[in-house]
Amino acid sequence: MAKVLIIGGGGAGLVSALSAHEAGAQVIVMTKTLPTRSQTSMAQGGMNAVLGEDDSIANHIADTLKSSAGLGNESRIAFLCENAPDAVRWCNTLGLPFSRDELGEIARRRLGGASAPRACYAQDYTGLKLLHTLYDQCLKAGITFMNERFLLNVIVDEENNRVLGATCLNIPTGEVEEIRADAVIMATGGYGALYGKHSTNSVGSTGDGIAAAIRAGARLADLEFIQFHPTALKSSSILISESARGAGGYLVDEQGDRFTDELAPRDVVARAIHDEISKSGGVYLDIRHLGEAFINHELPQERKLAQIYEGIDPVHDLIPIKPAAHYSMGGIEVNEECMTRVNGLFAVGECANHKTHGANRLGGNSLLELVVFGRHCGKSAAEFGVKSPASELENTQLAKDINFIRDIMGFSNRIDFYEKQETLANIFYNNVGLVREEMGLKTVLEAISHMQKELPFMGPKDKSKICNTNLVEFIEFGNKIELSEIIVISAINRSESRGAHYRSDIPTRNDVMFGAHTITWREGGILCADFME
Repeated sequence: MAKVLIIGGGGAGLVSALSAHEAGAQVIVMTKTLPTRSQTSMAQGGMNAVLGEDDSIANHIADTLKSSAGLGNESRIAFLCENAPDAVRWCNTLGLPFSRDELGEIARRRLGGASAPRACYAQDYTGLKLLHTLYDQCLKAGITFMNERFLLNVIVDEENNRVLGATCLNIPTGEVEEIRADAVIMATGGYGALYGKHSTNSVGSTGDGIAAAIRAGARLADLEFIQFHPTALKSSSILISESARGAGGYLVDEQGDRFTDELAPRDVVARAIHDEISKSGGVYLDIRHLGEAFINHELPQERKLAQIYEGIDPVHDLIPIKPAAHYSMGGIEVNEECMTRVNGLFAVGECANHKTHGANRLGGNSLLELVVFGRHCGKSAAEFGVKSPASELENTQLAKDINFIRDIMGFSNRIDFYEKQETLANIFYNNVGLVREEMGLKTVLEAISHMQKELPFMGPKDKSKICNTNLVEFIEFGNKIELSEIIVISAINRSESRGAHYRSDIPTRNDVMFGAHTITWREGGILCADFME
């Protein structure tokens, strides 16, 4: 029996766990918090799938390719879209409580960039309800969970380029542990928390798995492509789902006039809002005309969020909004079987780059991706573990990470890393956000370099061993610094505008770079970057 270690308890991790379990593997899910706190819960709008005769899989493929701005792989997109109907039916079989239309069929709404209503939804809580459904099924299957374990590194047999497991910090005890496995699936989510208060993501979306993967020898792809959601609440960056626009909501300026196509691809809508805010100072989402009964039935969460975080009632008031960092298109490079170039190391979900989203993700494809590729990844990892069981070689990674934690606890605290973290978030939002240009990007790179040198003077103030969240947050900050350098270098090297990567100094596409992915990796500790098809 193969042993599969899944790092991350969000939607992608839980789908992979169920799939690997069904394939006969012993499955362990390791999470740094609790599974139901995953970022998957914030995916509100729905899951794309062609279920009716008024749509076609060919149209779904075409919409996804168009949204990807030339960086989507057509064969992988076809795999995603062709497996979408079965993915929705599988979720329905598990007990996901989809909303229903007047005929009792799964209800669908149109999201931005789609040519037809194909986002299957559960009110505006789709991701949350999916997450709880998956977790229930994992518990029912008897899958082992190791919660409050913070990933440190992947254990690799470098001579054979073979994964052996992973090391982690047991947060409640403060001990460094190792978990050996025949296959490891990275399902740790994206890196949106880099943008701090300017992001719809939770504070835990710090890119830990992506940083650990490149340290282990995997390659990263397209980290410069970060999607900004058009409609986050102005004061808090809390997400207001695209379902509000899919249901017929309007985007209006200070005079109450509509100024853009609300259901254009997200990069287009977000930049239109950015430009309007720069010009007039404010943009609003208007759903008042939908009526209280409809809002309470279809958009209850959006009403509640606006009431709590903005102090307004969207039944009667305009919702003040702004774009905010939302989704990481870039991530760990994987092949068709979801495996990295390190044998036995797989990746799935937002931390992975399946080359399906390209330069701009189509709304409704994120939940779909984690289900379709999660099912595929879990099975692939289980089969790999059976065919190529890991050796029980002695490995120095555990000792290295025990020393790593000891050394960090010896760092001074002359500089407050929380202040530096906020500074990083602000300069990223202003210079590595919706609109970029070379001078601003290079200024950010200089700031990152300075922070890297200062890290030994920013150690955790709390020197205790048990439940030391200050220590965890410092390590997360280190991962943010590591990824931020890669993001900025990738953004500087991509001398064009494409999808979510918009350069005001080079506002057009570069046809020479058409279809080229930004690939980064480390050799001897040195960061390398190149463009590859």
